[in-house]
Amino acid sequence: MKIIIYGATEIGCLLATEFFEDHDITIIDKEENRTDEFNKLDISFIQGNASNIDVLKNADIKNADIFIACTAVDEANIVACLSAKKFGGVRTICFVSREEYKKTLNFEKNSENFCDFFIDYIIWPEELLTQEIFRIVTVAHALDVENFADGRARLLEYKVQPYLPIIGKKVKDCGFTQNTLMVGLTRNGELFIPNGDTEIQEDDKLIFMGTSHSLDILAGTFFHEKEIVKSVAIIGGGNVGMMLAKTLEKLKIKIKIIEKDYDRCQVLAEELSNTLVINGDGTNLKLLDEEEIGGADVVISVTNNDERNLLCSLLAKQLGVKRVITRVAKVLNIPLFEKVGIDIAVSPKTSAINEVRNDLQENDVDILATVEQGQGEVLEINLDPNFDGKKIMELKFPANAIIGVVIRKNNIIIPKGDTVINTNDILIIFTTAENAPEIKEFFKVK
Repeated sequence: MKIIIYGATEIGCLLATEFFEDHDITIIDKEENRTDEFNKLDISFIQGNASNIDVLKNADIKNADIFIACTAVDEANIVACLSAKKFGGVRTICFVSREEYKKTLNFEKNSENFCDFFIDYIIWPEELLTQEIFRIVTVAHALDVENFADGRARLLEYKVQPYLPIIGKKVKDCGFTQNTLMVGLTRNGELFIPNGDTEIQEDDKLIFMGTSHSLDILAGTFFHEKEIVKSVAIIGGGNVGMMLAKTLEKLKIKIKIIEKDYDRCQVLAEELSNTLVINGDGTNLKLLDEEEIGGADVVISVTNNDERNLLCSLLAKQLGVKRVITRVAKVLNIPLFEKVGIDIAVSPKTSAINEVRNDLQENDVDILATVEQGQGEVLEINLDPNFDGKKIMELKFPANAIIGVVIRKNNIIIPKGDTVINTNDILIIFTTAENAPEIKEFFKVK
């Protein structure tokens, strides 16, 4: 597949790094934006502006399959995508940073005046990040939450705290809840697929898949008492902070939001009906203490500055907050944040990369989610008739993977070794990113 990326930004570099081994990648941007990271990759680099038809021709746009615009300027991305569309069949993916652009472009695409001159896919990374944080917040103590099959099945990730009785036990002896499967384990930063004899250690991160109901029971039985999130403090009242507050208000959660800019506080106060808006600096320990931030069930720091988010989060931990979620702009900073004690570090860029990755997949295989900074993948595979009537134990995978969920019409099945799979079943499979290509190939229609 030939992919043209407009924008030598961090997102552009992440996309090129992700896809260059299997695809023909061309980057368009000014020469001064070309970094050493791009020079390490086997890709083409075209100097210029992708809004220029001659530059697009030079990049061989006529033979391109995908055109991705991800510069820091929304208007440049939009114009470039519309210019690329003039050449016909190329699929266009446009990154934007403002809600009004996404709404307008989606409206134009879906309106009665629909024509061929449109952008195929609009990605607003902050919206994706908000959705990810919301999923995590609504499940007490979870490090990651992914919903499948309209919410009837889930993936949950938990950290093994020092007081848990499962420490030192083998997986097969833990007695985990029926209709749940432990599909992944991260230890010392490395993700692997466990088996029944894997012994659980303190600070391990355990990944489970199962029905939503059974995972609720698992969570209450093994990882926390039956508790719900009742109060949330948000530091940073930008797009993400405001969207989070709006969605959390619907759940009747007590919300405080701290924003440094007074004018922005006025906007927040007008937009939010049941949120306490505080004008102040989230790095001020005295302010945090006075506002009783330490009593919040969750603190979420989502300013636009990594250093500020880290400091705010560490201060919240110092005040006794048990669960802190922190926005990270630079993806490479995520492991560092977690190493110094941040419970959950999330990035809008990672969320966006996952969206693009899934958009590029084959029609019979989707990547529903990634975990542990891309080390693990959740695949959705439509079962080919060649596998009809086989038991799961009879499938000889070429690499480690676990079928976590089988969707059969309207039924959710958490499979065992003797579960028989049928044509038209949808399999939700957990595997490592390293093994994912082999698993996809195994199920590919021959």
